[in-house]
Amino acid sequence: MRFVIQRVTESSVKVDGKVIGQIGKGFMVLIGVADSDTKEIADKMVKKMTGLRIFEDEEGKTNLSLDAVGGELLLISQFTLYANCKKGNRPSFVEAGKPDMAEELYEYIISKCKEQIPVVERGMFGADMKVSLVNDGPFTIVLDSDRL
Repeated sequence: MRFVIQRVTESSVKVDGKVIGQIGKGFMVLIGVADSDTKEIADKMVKKMTGLRIFEDEEGKTNLSLDAVGGELLLISQFTLYANCKKGNRPSFVEAGKPDMAEELYEYIISKCKEQIPVVERGMFGADMKVSLVNDGPFTIVLDSDRL
């Protein structure tokens, strides 16, 4: 499982020109699922993500978590995080999770986040989405379950 976490001052996602998810200060997270991923892996990833202390405290040090600053989440499914570009110039996506299983885990991740974070917005699984954000910093972290 892969999460690309961007600390944002605002972010939104549109489908067919309509905003379906929007947040202020928080994390916009791109979520990639592999066939080998499980709910146990998702639990570890959510725990790590929500516990990240990457917001500045009163001394300017990145020492505060999402919860500590009242941050919000925008969670976007993105199978292209498993693109394999080793051969040629056209990426292969065979390492990405099968759609049914990946969607189930995406929904599970959303539900687990809602248990901890008051504002959790989302994209639409499998849709052509237009994502906008203002990256704060910029600050971007990649979490890979293979490296946790």
